[in-house]
Amino acid sequence: MRLKLSLSTFMLALICCSAVHAQSAGTSSGSSSTGASSGGVEEVVVTAERRTVSLQKTNIAASVLSGADLSNKGIMTVADLQFIAPDVTIDNFGQGIDFDIRGIGKGEHNSQTTPGVITYRDGVATFPGYFTEEPYYDISSVEVLRGSQGTFAGQNAIGGAVFVNTANPVIGGGYSGYAQAQAGNYTDFGLQGASNIPIDDTMAARVAFYSETRDSFYRISDPATGAKYAGNQGDLHWGAARFSLLWQPTQSLTVLFKTDVDILDNGAYPADPYTDRFKDIPGTTTPNPFYTSLFNIRANAPQLGQDEFVRTSLKVDYLFGDGFTLQSVSAYQYGNSAYKADLYGPVNPAPGVLPPALNPYPSLISGDTWDFADSVDETIWSEEINLISRDTGFFTWILGGYAQSDIYDFLSPASRNFFIGTPPGSPFTEYMLSGSNPNTDLSAFAQGTFNLPAGFQIQLGGRYSATTTENKVGIAGYGLVLPDYQSASANNFSYKAALNWNVNDDNLLYAFLATGFKPGGLNTPVGIGIPAPFTPETVTDYEAGWKSSFFDGHVHTQIDGFYDSFRDFQVSIGYPALPVFAFELNDPNPTKIYGFEGEAQAVFGALSFDGGVGLMHSSLGTFYATDPRIAAFASCSPTTGPSSPSCFDLAGHQQTYAPNFTLNLGAQYVFDLGDADTLTPRLNFAHESAQWATLFENASLGDRLAQRNILNAQLAWNRGDWTVTLYGTNLTDDQYVAALNTNLDFAGPPRQFGIRVTKTF
Repeated sequence: MRLKLSLSTFMLALICCSAVHAQSAGTSSGSSSTGASSGGVEEVVVTAERRTVSLQKTNIAASVLSGADLSNKGIMTVADLQFIAPDVTIDNFGQGIDFDIRGIGKGEHNSQTTPGVITYRDGVATFPGYFTEEPYYDISSVEVLRGSQGTFAGQNAIGGAVFVNTANPVIGGGYSGYAQAQAGNYTDFGLQGASNIPIDDTMAARVAFYSETRDSFYRISDPATGAKYAGNQGDLHWGAARFSLLWQPTQSLTVLFKTDVDILDNGAYPADPYTDRFKDIPGTTTPNPFYTSLFNIRANAPQLGQDEFVRTSLKVDYLFGDGFTLQSVSAYQYGNSAYKADLYGPVNPAPGVLPPALNPYPSLISGDTWDFADSVDETIWSEEINLISRDTGFFTWILGGYAQSDIYDFLSPASRNFFIGTPPGSPFTEYMLSGSNPNTDLSAFAQGTFNLPAGFQIQLGGRYSATTTENKVGIAGYGLVLPDYQSASANNFSYKAALNWNVNDDNLLYAFLATGFKPGGLNTPVGIGIPAPFTPETVTDYEAGWKSSFFDGHVHTQIDGFYDSFRDFQVSIGYPALPVFAFELNDPNPTKIYGFEGEAQAVFGALSFDGGVGLMHSSLGTFYATDPRIAAFASCSPTTGPSSPSCFDLAGHQQTYAPNFTLNLGAQYVFDLGDADTLTPRLNFAHESAQWATLFENASLGDRLAQRNILNAQLAWNRGDWTVTLYGTNLTDDQYVAALNTNLDFAGPPRQFGIRVTKTF
């Protein structure tokens, strides 16, 4: 605790001191904001608002990293982003990821509940439900935007957005690229590389690839016999490739084509019941006989975890003579996600009935089976058209339109397949779902900026969205046949109004009001009629910030404070009239979320460091709910209760996945060894405080996810075109629960280390 307080105090002092210095130097217009001429912090740009603008000159709270930054910080997939940005939480449970920024994002593990943090790849909004582990290779930059981005990123950016930009071909750039080989513990071997291919003076191509194999982190044994598990242990086999083609026949026309293909075979997503996490039986001082490491798993059913997908995009920019740009971004995406898991077998350590405190499935007895399997196809067609004004002048603007069709196909005969007890294959012991879930989004958006005297700007933007979702599925559940044909639609206008003041070249002050929304979805029937759909979530974000650059561009800082009114949070609780069934509805009263964030980057010759800190508080309004994990039969109104042993008043509880404190720090020093050789050690530390996985805050049911402390390090030797890097991630081997889903703990990666050799050309 003392170390954590010291680090956070240092980070706050750095940011606050930089702001004080920037204020005292307020009229010094001669200093460089980029530091490019003085060896300072390099200029960082963002592309999220369809223009390329300096991060220090825009009113967006964001963490932006180059491809080199990702490598230096050990960032390989989206789940690692939580360790480099304030107030970001990513809970990976295998087939999906709960991505939350400032406690807003995705709280329920199903395809009907869409994410509240959307990822764009090369300007294309990617799969909102599955396929979230796409590796980072041959990357130009990653932008992590905090706060509602409703105007430009659309319906699934209620908490924020991530923009991943891969490297483009370079016309006239000759043959250039890189190759990298990696070897590490857990028999980890990886290869990646990219090459720019000149074609003629108007066209170039780029080819990039990624591959990795690694043994499982887990030791899996049969729950009854203790023998080694005969199924897939969770061995990783990843392969990905990207082809890009850039054509620029004139200065006015630019055409960029990209295709990504990924086969991400994780083997399995092993997990253990949350009860195995407890050293003592909950509520007692009796040692838990089943307490074990997160990586010691019991399973006896088949497991599988594989995503295969392709994404093709075509971006066309046409620059008119008066400086206006017409832009089109077209995309097609298709993927299949296949998953099998042993949900109940792991809790069966021996014949007989488990003690109630150690049985995460109290309605079942030891010896039953509860397995899950699904195979889901997802197909997305999307089109975005933008008309963008010139970047200068009294009034700059952008007009845009967006259309998307997203269809989930739950494959027949058994896309979602639970079976309880024996015999498997009986209609009375299985739950099967098959059919399709089509979704549409039609949107129009605009933003205008008035550039006023004395460095002031007024910025107004808005987006109108019309969304639909429809179930065309059939359910065969435990002897009941339940057709599910229902639909829901929603309309929303999200907006942003901002006042910016460019005090001088080195200081930007801003304040804005922004809103956003996330569409609702459909509940599947449980035999008591067609349940009502759950409605959209909305957020109103009040934010103010200060961005500064000082010491002749050697230090850049960002400071922001925010207050969010988060309405209609989508959550699964016991069915209000009959709590034995789970049902998804909306929190009837808003959650209040507020906090402070700060980031800094500094470069002083061979020494550079960076960091970020986030302080956040969240509190639910009045909300009564029945925990679906606890047997109850009395009705419970979400607005009036009444409060009882099974109807909980959640007022004042924290928002899920909303840690009160996050911190990340990084530092490196470049030693000049002579003869153009350098040796660069780097350390990165990240802390994420404990968080709640459900609104019920029931620690005895595993809801409390402990803090995460991640220490990464590397030592890089560079000579000319060659770089040899010794690396280590999670060096303290911090065992933390990365997600809680279906009463199972999914572990974050353990300590890994190895060597990378990179050759550029």
